[in-house]
Amino acid sequence: MEPTEKATAVPHGRRDADEGTLGVRPAHRPVHLNPRHILIVVGGGIAGALCRYWLGIAVPTPDGWPLPTLVINLAGAFVLGILLEALARRGPDEGGLRVLRLLIGTGFIGAFTTYSTFAVESVKLFAAGRGAEGVGYLAATVLGGTLASALGIWAAAYHHARGAR
Repeated sequence: MEPTEKATAVPHGRRDADEGTLGVRPAHRPVHLNPRHILIVVGGGIAGALCRYWLGIAVPTPDGWPLPTLVINLAGAFVLGILLEALARRGPDEGGLRVLRLLIGTGFIGAFTTYSTFAVESVKLFAAGRGAEGVGYLAATVLGGTLASALGIWAAAYHHARGAR
């Protein structure tokens, strides 16, 4: 047992793979220290980064304006809103729900969205003397991302309400 783990008693007659010989098993590791969860995030991240790359190539950049990054970030905000609302309505963050959150939310969407590129492209617009476009890009990303995530939350809530009828 690692020094940071606490032991918990196991009810009589119940045996798990992690259980020790004395009916005591170590408490679960925090999510960020669990190798299985780390691999789930990495797998989602690889897929998200590849999709961002492909979408970045497919969407044009009219007159050097960073439309691909805007589309990517707004799509990511929308999907994240849907995902988190849908998962929250299905119960506690454990088991399969946790795996989905880590795979899609943290891994895929985390790698798919690209706020570092957003920052660099904003600076480039301002440095090129395109201040109005830079402000527009900042506003479209920040306000648009807020609206996109709110729409995703609304869409998932609406879907849930329809399914409950």
